[in-house]
Amino acid sequence: MGIPMLLILAQPDLGTASVYIPIFLAMCFIGGIPLRYLGMVLFGGLLAIIFTVLPLWETNIYQQSVPFVRILTETRFFLITLIVLSSIAILSLIGWMVFKVKYYYWIVYVTGILIVSLLASKGAGHVMKDYQIMRLIVFLDPNVDPLGSGWNIIQSITAIGSGGLWGMGFLKGTQSHYRFLPQQSTDFIFSILSEEWGFIGGMVVFLLYAIIFARCIVIIKKTSDNFGSLIATGIVAMFFFHFMVNIGMVMGMMPITGIPLLFLSYGGSSLWTAALAIGLLMSINIRRLET
Repeated sequence: MGIPMLLILAQPDLGTASVYIPIFLAMCFIGGIPLRYLGMVLFGGLLAIIFTVLPLWETNIYQQSVPFVRILTETRFFLITLIVLSSIAILSLIGWMVFKVKYYYWIVYVTGILIVSLLASKGAGHVMKDYQIMRLIVFLDPNVDPLGSGWNIIQSITAIGSGGLWGMGFLKGTQSHYRFLPQQSTDFIFSILSEEWGFIGGMVVFLLYAIIFARCIVIIKKTSDNFGSLIATGIVAMFFFHFMVNIGMVMGMMPITGIPLLFLSYGGSSLWTAALAIGLLMSINIRRLET
């Protein structure tokens, strides 16, 4: 997983690189990796994101000093915290190896997640570009920069809300045809669809994706080939992540990442990827009884 992620991050394209994470976790789950190891990756990643965002939230939104955030912003407190957590982890590891008590194991587990998350957040703060940092800031509060970085999400929410129940009608949306909302044929295609076809149109999209997810799950359950099952799992994880992130992004529930809505967003590469993935699923389904 790391090799393609690093190559994509070097472009840089954080959104596309992040797609590999749910694919990896889902395939590991189906492959039988213990949940505690998957939880370590999942919770470690979530905490790393939170630790990365907290200083931005304090500076740009809350605009008041928060004592806990000093651990993330001041090197002295950061090092002291790492030393304390590392000492606890080492002592607990020794206790677990000597006494074989699960209590010590879970202390090592939690402190390990915290240490990795802190280090990852520090690295992310140095690696992330300015526009990526602004995306996190406007996710927390789009009105911080309403005419700049927050413009897209404000106009997207406006377009979705103006659609109402039945929508404004085909090609009659104001946000789209007056060009208030950029990237309307790619990243924000769902906003335009919701504006023109309303809540009902949005639910139709949800229903169609639910059918795809249901069929994928049936294929995973019915195939007797372990390799085919893993491939199908990776594909459904890719579809689900694209769906959740894109829909959440246009509704202001997730940061803007530039991930397309497969089968709807304009773009040849995403359409080819989705079509090839469906072809693989069909092949796995046809050969589901082969061993």
